[in-house]
Amino acid sequence: MSPRVVLVGLPGSGKTTIGKRLANALRTSVVDTDQLIEKRYGKSCGEVFSELGEEEFRRIEAQTVADALNTDGIVSLGGGAVVTPSNRKLLQDQRVVYLHVSAEEGVRRTAGSDSRPLLNVDDPMSRYEQLLEQRAAYYEEVANLLVNSDGKEPHRVVTDILQFIDDVEHE
Repeated sequence: MSPRVVLVGLPGSGKTTIGKRLANALRTSVVDTDQLIEKRYGKSCGEVFSELGEEEFRRIEAQTVADALNTDGIVSLGGGAVVTPSNRKLLQDQRVVYLHVSAEEGVRRTAGSDSRPLLNVDDPMSRYEQLLEQRAAYYEEVANLLVNSDGKEPHRVVTDILQFIDDVEHE
């Protein structure tokens, strides 16, 4: 069993929104690894991250990613999942869509959210740009398709991804 598609990208790129819409369009389920961690610990991912520290959080996240990839639905990964080498290795045989978002749009979309500890800083724009710089190569490494979600309505993003799935399944 393998997911129809795996979504990766920075916080605010639209993984949760697009994942739900894709699952609806394909009449399947969506698994969000951040939500799985939240359910397991009974608190937000941000709280789990802050309490356990990044190293332990990434270890738990890697286990969660491996479990989540055993579905035939849509999988949405946490924004930092790609920094873990074992996760990137698991993604090699998957259909991965990188939802790219600019720093400006990502900060706008995540403003006011206290569930993202890496962005709860004095200068979120600078931090977002730093995360984009650190992770972009990883997202590109694992992705089969890059979709720019800046200024794009969610239904247009979903249409792009559905076309990609259709193309791959009919090769």
